[in-house]
Amino acid sequence: MNPTSSVAISDLLLDFLRENHLEQPYFEGRIIDAWPEVLGPMVARYTGEMNIRDGVLFVHIQSAPLRQELFNCRHQIIAKLNNAIGATNVLRDIRLLG
Repeated sequence: MNPTSSVAISDLLLDFLRENHLEQPYFEGRIIDAWPEVLGPMVARYTGEMNIRDGVLFVHIQSAPLRQELFNCRHQIIAKLNNAIGATNVLRDIRLLG
């Protein structure tokens, strides 16, 4: 590296994560952390266990009407969550469980 060049710490961090095969788990954790912020406190109140497997977010929603409403707009939710973490295609689908 040239001593006069500058590199953003975020770029260094992402390079490190990528080299150590930790980039996907890092972004998946950020998606789960972003859920209450992106969907708001009312949805967060009815949200139970969450996990991600193979780009699919599994979310337990404790209200059937809310689960249906979220299902209807899941593509927008996916886009908002990916956008919130500054990555594309980390999250590919959402499964809403009761």
